[in-house]
Amino acid sequence: MRLLLYNIRYAVGVGTKFNLPVPGAGYIKGSPETLKRITEFIKSEDPDIVGLVEVDSGSIRSRLINQAEQIAKAIGHYSVYQCKYGEESIQKSLPIIRKQVNAFLAAPRVHGERFHYMDTGVKRLIIELELEEVAVFLVHLSLKYRHRHYQLRHLHDLVRGCPKPVIVAGDFNTFWGEHEIYLFMQAARLRSANVESLPSYPSRAPRKELDFILYSEGIEVTDFRIPNVRLSDHLPLICDFEIG
Repeated sequence: MRLLLYNIRYAVGVGTKFNLPVPGAGYIKGSPETLKRITEFIKSEDPDIVGLVEVDSGSIRSRLINQAEQIAKAIGHYSVYQCKYGEESIQKSLPIIRKQVNAFLAAPRVHGERFHYMDTGVKRLIIELELEEVAVFLVHLSLKYRHRHYQLRHLHDLVRGCPKPVIVAGDFNTFWGEHEIYLFMQAARLRSANVESLPSYPSRAPRKELDFILYSEGIEVTDFRIPNVRLSDHLPLICDFEIG
């Protein structure tokens, strides 16, 4: 099976166009062309599971297009998505921001999905996707160091309580890379598919390992790579694995 993880930054693009007419303008005006190119890239990799971080589910920025659904339709996948902010968060009432979600796209038969919300941080969502032989968790952890570690405790309990082999994927915002999550990985009995600790951020000149694909016993990773695809401020991660 192939898992593709990508923080697409709401498909707003990168480079000069993103910062015109003022720095950061792309966060408001969006980029339909970037969404098209991201979709083409994902389709070319033929993944079985896609974990997408920072997706627009239909704000004025995306021209009311649900990016998760549009990409899923283009590649023939099932889609599931949810707002990444807590149920009582003020962000859920703000224009554009309330449409900011994380999403799974999946080709295999899905046995169910669950949405878990951590009790610390602004970004609180964990999506759990249950397939026949594996459970996959998608996360986007807090920018604040202290909040991230409270969130990792919550994530640890979910992982250890799962009866199936587990994959945890997402943007961990770990500015010190794997060193920051070493104790979490040991406690949760997870290993990183990125054995060389290759950086994925920023895409124009990667130097930080923020994005991870972690896996438990019962899973064998057969290939891992980070394509040099600069359609977001993050590079995508691709992991091929087998169960058994």
